Amino acid sequence: MRLTRTLRSAACAGAALLLAAACDSSGSTSATGLNPPDLKAPTKLGRTEGQVDLIAWAGYVEDGSDDPRVNWVGDFEKQTGCQVHSKVAASSDEMVKLMKTGEYDAVSASGDASLRLIASGDAAPVNTALVPNYKDVFSGLKNGAWNSVNGRMYGIPHGRGANLLMYNTQKVRPAPTSWSAVFEGASKYKGHVTAYDSPIYIADAALYLKATRPELKIKDPYALDQKQFDASVALLKKQNAEVGEYWGDYLKEVSAFKSGDSVVGTTWQVIANLAASEGAEVKAVVPKEGSTGWSDTWMVSSKAKHPNCAYKWLNWIVSPKVNAEVAEYFGEAPANSKACAETSDKNFCAVYHAADEDYWKRIAFWNTPIEQCLDGRTDVKCVPYAKWVQAWTEIKG
Repeated sequence: MRLTRTLRSAACAGAALLLAAACDSSGSTSATGLNPPDLKAPTKLGRTEGQVDLIAWAGYVEDGSDDPRVNWVGDFEKQTGCQVHSKVAASSDEMVKLMKTGEYDAVSASGDASLRLIASGDAAPVNTALVPNYKDVFSGLKNGAWNSVNGRMYGIPHGRGANLLMYNTQKVRPAPTSWSAVFEGASKYKGHVTAYDSPIYIADAALYLKATRPELKIKDPYALDQKQFDASVALLKKQNAEVGEYWGDYLKEVSAFKSGDSVVGTTWQVIANLAASEGAEVKAVVPKEGSTGWSDTWMVSSKAKHPNCAYKWLNWIVSPKVNAEVAEYFGEAPANSKACAETSDKNFCAVYHAADEDYWKRIAFWNTPIEQCLDGRTDVKCVPYAKWVQAWTEIKG
């Protein structure tokens, strides 16, 4: 079971983003001129170094110490001779800060961190030919705007998930099909609306406005010029009056939906499953406007002291059996297409839409907002993430 994925602000976030140039939504450098440092990927692997130092989300690097039944590190160490040392990070900002120290070999970065790591030169491009299991990764996770530049992959995809609309089936009627339930229609549930506690949630408002206010001409919810950004912030400030709780811990959201303190708001599939299993009368859907979501990528440090062990880890964590174990424990769709045959719950991949690429085309995966607009525009500047952080504080009051 995944523990939490918080995206609280950090002072280093603003400085890091000042270093970032941009890429367009296809990952190309041509439209907006992202020019990462000219770092080279290895052409071959050498002898393993005996250890690997990782930064990861909770639940990604399990060695049996939390639960003796959950251990995919032990066999890796036995097979490769690479002893795993890992640090759990509580936020993407913390991951960026830790990677800058040069003390870690690889990180399980989400899209709101990966462009920062690429632009600053802290993450190196990867040679996917040295990761045999990469060939079986779902195509929708390859060459994304958040993990590649100009056709060069900067990591190996790990998994993905959508930010869904969850509602109490007894108290929210008719069943909602639009994010309007938590925006324009939120007053019906005043004090019982919940929202994800993160600056990146501004993109959820932008995604809704993209569909409902075409005059704003929003193309990408992570590429907002000042007018588009102000409209998104205004919508969230209005919503704030109806919100009972902003959540960052999945256990608190489960508890709130069980008690009735929350009846409608954003969630993850794993939270919806857990809440339902504990008796909450809930359903979760992708609304008609689509949803935001996250896709994590294992990225190798440009200063890695143990690059050969790091590559061994990248191949191991995306191997079918291990990728299936991580996906079920963490609560996400696996990256490897062969992982679905390895899950203990044979319905798992269907529930998480692992192989449904049409489903994922409706998901706008987290990306790093930067001044050079990710949608390719060059006649305006977009609002960088540092200002998203500032605005989030104002939104919550």
